[in-house]
Amino acid sequence: MEAAVMASSRHLVSVRAAALVQMERPQMFAFSVHWSDGSDTFVCRNWDEFRQLQTLKETFPVEAGLLRRSDRLLPKLPDAPLLSRGGRVGRGLARLRLLETYAQALLATVERVSRSPVLTGFFAPQARDLESALPPGSTVILPAPEEPSPRPLDSLTIHSLEAQSLCCVQPFHTQDTKGRPFHAEARESLDVLLRHPSGWWLVENEDQQKAWFPAPYLEEVAHEVGLTQGSSGTQFCISRAYKGSRADELSVPAGARVQVLETSDRGWWLCRYCDRAGLLPSVLLQPERLGAFLSGPAILGREDRENKATTSSPPVPTRPLLSAIQSRCCTITRRALVWNSGPHNPP
Repeated sequence: MEAAVMASSRHLVSVRAAALVQMERPQMFAFSVHWSDGSDTFVCRNWDEFRQLQTLKETFPVEAGLLRRSDRLLPKLPDAPLLSRGGRVGRGLARLRLLETYAQALLATVERVSRSPVLTGFFAPQARDLESALPPGSTVILPAPEEPSPRPLDSLTIHSLEAQSLCCVQPFHTQDTKGRPFHAEARESLDVLLRHPSGWWLVENEDQQKAWFPAPYLEEVAHEVGLTQGSSGTQFCISRAYKGSRADELSVPAGARVQVLETSDRGWWLCRYCDRAGLLPSVLLQPERLGAFLSGPAILGREDRENKATTSSPPVPTRPLLSAIQSRCCTITRRALVWNSGPHNPP
């Protein structure tokens, strides 16, 4: 009952395109959804599900213009051309942008539509959205940013949906994408630009040097309880709603994303949700299936951090050929990699 009340008391605030997910089944379109209670969720929907959402016109005939065309408020859902540039991936990315515009247009209509149970239920997390892993063979493709760039039009740069800063656990020396020395010291912060499944990630330091770097040497460290409001932590989602029964516990709706600040083997993890830190049962927390890909390595508990300081260097994964990396990138990313690499192209 409490979970139902918690879910019904919130409404959609914004829906943003996150990624295109290619899999054996129909393409899935991932969105980051922000709710009125301050929570954020990742949801995946396919094209046919969005087409079914157009049944809103049956629920709201006036706003759909069925009675008088001039009264129409509901937006139409356009489709990308069948022969889009970039093939199936190009069309999928075009559809992703169209769906984002369509969702934002729905939220901009009158409240009886934007806050209706039909629209709220459509973007509410489903069971598949709470799974901890994507189906085998899935490929996540991030949309290119649309903001104008001060760089020349023939210049390319590598972007991710949201560059994440991780710490280097031990000193490591390699070469940057232009063949120059690249030195990372322990506890140095590096921005992750691209994550390759081989374990070699493209990073950038404060001097704007880009280099392929072994992922085992990067970590996001959990902080202590007395952390400031701007602290970061690994994103998890909660599998079902939880109502806190004590002052030091959090109340969180199902599917909400929380930041895990510190883990424990006692069954309760310190988390941050809506600018408030508190405890949640660890059994309800699981890595987001998209968040696990878009975020960095798992965080370490306090004992893990103390033990790791005395262990040997992390293993360095086998460094793949550049062609192996490019084969899993879209055309835009491949062109950006060539532009940033110059005459030298490690790995």
